[in-house]
Amino acid sequence: MLASFAVLTAGLLVFHRAVPNSVGRTGSLLESFLPWLGLVVVALLVLAALRRSVTALVALVLPAVGWTCLFGGLLLPEAEAGPYDMVVVQHNVSDANRDPVGTARVLAAADADLIALQELVPPATAVYEEALAPRYPYRTVQGTVGLWSKHPLAGVRPVDIKPRGITEDWSRGLRAVVRTPHGDIAAYVAHLPSVRVRAAGLMSSWRDESAGLLGEAVAAEEQTRVILMGDLNSTLDDRGLAPLTSRMNVAKRGFAFSFPASFPVARIDQIMARSATVGRIRALSRTGSDHLPVVARITLR
Repeated sequence: MLASFAVLTAGLLVFHRAVPNSVGRTGSLLESFLPWLGLVVVALLVLAALRRSVTALVALVLPAVGWTCLFGGLLLPEAEAGPYDMVVVQHNVSDANRDPVGTARVLAAADADLIALQELVPPATAVYEEALAPRYPYRTVQGTVGLWSKHPLAGVRPVDIKPRGITEDWSRGLRAVVRTPHGDIAAYVAHLPSVRVRAAGLMSSWRDESAGLLGEAVAAEEQTRVILMGDLNSTLDDRGLAPLTSRMNVAKRGFAFSFPASFPVARIDQIMARSATVGRIRALSRTGSDHLPVVARITLR
């Protein structure tokens, strides 16, 4: 039985794309927590050792290799710090954040070139604007998302990523051209719809539709170099983000679990790039939000 579970775990790891999404978004639900199958491997290893089952121990080689191939690289340190061109921070500050001043302090301490924020609501938005102004003289807020920059901004506009089923006012995307010393870069900030886990499965249709709209906007972007920062309410393994992950580069080092802040189990706050490399991604100190900020270095091509 232990050997059978080991083979099943290996199959889920290696062939997770084969798990259908037609019923309850089962595939996306599995992919949202795919790294945690490593704990299943550890538990099976302990049981196999206690049972002294040679067959189970041999079978466990399969999921162990599968997990290592998928996620082992994220645990490795960067070969060398090396040169980089920009630092960017992504943070959902939470519309229920009771300490925007403290949150702004954590964000400013990262000394990033760009800071992308979601769930901006008054009066907290004014607090972020005032607190970040000394280091970030350029900013734009569109709806509930915003971008703070050390470099001038141009071509600022909202990006329509609202699913058809949402009828109320809803503005969660923006695009701006950042005039950096290394040339112009299109910066996108987005907050995709939330997902819910119900008895019927993962409720993610709005998120998936919004990801498709954002992917189309990025594909149509005329600037060669693009940086996307956002609360995408999904992990990079989730096929729901395929319209973005198929077009952009992601970090190859660091798990940087960002949600929930009290006990992070997944990174749903993402930094992606086109014609640029995203270095190791890491989480910053906890703020008054239910998310952790994440930061990454960007090397332009």
